[in-house]
Amino acid sequence: MKRDNDQDRAPLWKARRERLGRRIRSLRLERGLSQEALGLECGLSRNMLIGIEWGKRGLLFERLEDIADALGVTLQDLLASED
Repeated sequence: MKRDNDQDRAPLWKARRERLGRRIRSLRLERGLSQEALGLECGLSRNMLIGIEWGKRGLLFERLEDIADALGVTLQDLLASED
């Protein structure tokens, strides 16, 4: 089985980052949190959260757990599709 190279997979990664960013933003807004407040809860800067919500930045798995904890959801809920 031939594995795609990173260049071939980049559009898929971008779509995943954007989907996750929308989910984080949606959950944050549902809870009435500003980006700054969420950042303080999970140890990320507001600028980092902006990049995440816009799908411009990737995350370490551990940071995903921190964000899920700060939003009061499970990691599974955070990664769930909004569709």
